[in-house]
Amino acid sequence: MENSDSFAQNMIDKDALIKTRKLLDQAIVQAYYAVKSERRPPDRTYTRWVWRLAGAYHLSCHTSRLMEKAAENFSALGRHDLAQWATQKAREEAGHERLALLDIQSMGYDAEAVVQVLIPSTTKDYVNYFTQVVEAANPIGCIGLCYATERLGTFVGKEYIQKVEALLSPGINATRWLRLHSNLGSEVNHVDDIIDIVAQLTREECICVERACYETALLRFAPPKEDYISDEELQGILNPLKLSTPLQVKSAC
Repeated sequence: MENSDSFAQNMIDKDALIKTRKLLDQAIVQAYYAVKSERRPPDRTYTRWVWRLAGAYHLSCHTSRLMEKAAENFSALGRHDLAQWATQKAREEAGHERLALLDIQSMGYDAEAVVQVLIPSTTKDYVNYFTQVVEAANPIGCIGLCYATERLGTFVGKEYIQKVEALLSPGINATRWLRLHSNLGSEVNHVDDIIDIVAQLTREECICVERACYETALLRFAPPKEDYISDEELQGILNPLKLSTPLQVKSAC
């Protein structure tokens, strides 16, 4: 007997999948053009990569907790299919913040101290929005948020990773987090899984998912409201946090 709570066992029309992917991708493209910012992030540097990794840490360290909250709210609505997906997502994302910490430590810094003092404002905005979405009575928007986040990850490939590695000294392994959240990792499969889910939602639910996808992409494309922190400022913050001896990495969440 078919289990109606399991998306994996449902037969999904191919045209519906194509239409769903196009709908969500269009929301991301619309967000890109809506931002229309002339500001561009500073060039990649060794110091700037530490800043980016600190942002990656803060993006990751809340994900499992927030997806567990989404699962609770889906269950309360009787949407056990979506609760199952959110629970699985929480498990898949667990511990990813440790990769960012390991990357920062590999670059010669006290990783836990770094993420305590470096919290990009754009990351704060993303986490605040994520929290708002999952704590809603119906957290359906978290599906759109996850799609936008992971779909953007699929555009990060081998060439980009090699450019980051070119900034690093030999022997420094500081792209563990990036590789996992690129098209070399699990992002492509995660995107396909979300497409399968959204293709089976009601039209009203799809609209909510599309809106959250758009709003998440806006946050990811928008530059910080304040000026970008300079490399000189970053150096001033990071110099006292240089390691003299290796430290054991833990999660600072």
